Amino acid sequence: MAAVTDLPRRAVTRGVKLAGLPLGYAGRATLGFGKRLGGRPAEAVAAELQARTAEQLFKVLGELKGGAMKFGQAMSVFEAAMPENLAGPYRETLTRLQEAAPPLPARTVHSVLARELGRSWRRRFEFFDDRPAAAASIGQVHRAVWADGTPVAVKVQYPGAGAALLSDLNQIARMSRLVALLVPGLDVKPLVTELKERVAEELDYRLEAANQAAFAAAYAGDPDVLVPAVVAGSDQVLITEWVDGTPLSQIITSGSQRRRDRSGVLLARFLFSGPQKAGLLHADPHPGNFRLLGDGRLAVLDFGAVNRLPAGLPGPIGRLLQLAVAGDSDAVLDGLREEGFVKPSIRLDAQRLLDYLAPLLEPVREDTFRFDRAWLRAQAARVADPRSPAYSTGLQLNLPPEYLLIHRVTMGAIGVLCQLHAEGNWRAELERWLPGFDATA
Repeated sequence: MAAVTDLPRRAVTRGVKLAGLPLGYAGRATLGFGKRLGGRPAEAVAAELQARTAEQLFKVLGELKGGAMKFGQAMSVFEAAMPENLAGPYRETLTRLQEAAPPLPARTVHSVLARELGRSWRRRFEFFDDRPAAAASIGQVHRAVWADGTPVAVKVQYPGAGAALLSDLNQIARMSRLVALLVPGLDVKPLVTELKERVAEELDYRLEAANQAAFAAAYAGDPDVLVPAVVAGSDQVLITEWVDGTPLSQIITSGSQRRRDRSGVLLARFLFSGPQKAGLLHADPHPGNFRLLGDGRLAVLDFGAVNRLPAGLPGPIGRLLQLAVAGDSDAVLDGLREEGFVKPSIRLDAQRLLDYLAPLLEPVREDTFRFDRAWLRAQAARVADPRSPAYSTGLQLNLPPEYLLIHRVTMGAIGVLCQLHAEGNWRAELERWLPGFDATA
């Protein structure tokens, strides 16, 4: 096991790998240009170049674990908004980042377990599989059987994960221009800043255990959602009930439309019901954290990132959404000013603001709506085009700190729904779980 004192050397190695990405990208571009001169079609050269760049991106981010893998997971949620000619080569690569990373050696895992659970840690298990079953951004998961016969998942934190995670995120922030080339339209720095701010919470497995226990209690006996019970834990080891099921990433890739729709509705139901039922918002909605079970329920994993909302979702969200659906532009502008979304110094036309919001309201205007990549790409292009009125309107809006995580979870969930191409009655879900929203009123 690498000692903590090895972290500076390891950080330098990570930095070299990250710094190598633009060089690799430039090298492949040169190679592609040469092949094009050799007579190959431009489209074939571009496809090969994009595929190789995607593979290199996965290789570097996967080896880095920590912040790089977490950043890759965050990017994977937004790939649905990318133009198809760019999204295609990266889609599989980014999805792999959600659940894959090079494993820790067994001896390192054993050392962590001995330190966290005691030297006789093996006596607490009937069986422990040294091969990791999955990887998270700061740890990996092993399948085991607890002493009482309960199948369990054992999440073991990577040694030095905190320092490594911060180092990786700092490096990624410095290479934001390159990432912008790989994922056009993604504003990298705010995303990295938010990830860094949540490092301390995600490194604390005792806090994660408390979060998961609270969700498990709130959803005990729920017909739609399963949260595995917490069995035991320590600062850097978390043991929970094992859950089998089909990852959402697999359903995105090859699931039937029925399973896509079911997964999408349950994902939305869980995210919006969490603040009301548990006083918590699950704040990491990437597909690797969800499984569709054989009985039709959605299993939810990884509770390291949550937003504490003891009073539920803020009431103004539902009221403003209802006003927008009703077309009351003046009331919407007044409400957004009151909540801090429009600063007092900003002069904004109320109807132009409603025109900016109107396409985003489509999912709740009808009885059913199908999310898809084309719809999301259209929305992304509309607000990112400097020639569009929506672009200038968007620049005048502000995101208050208390809404930051709610906004990111909502956007992330929409990204997953578009990856799923899920159809459902989203308006009914919001009327059920969002305080102040009643589209029929």
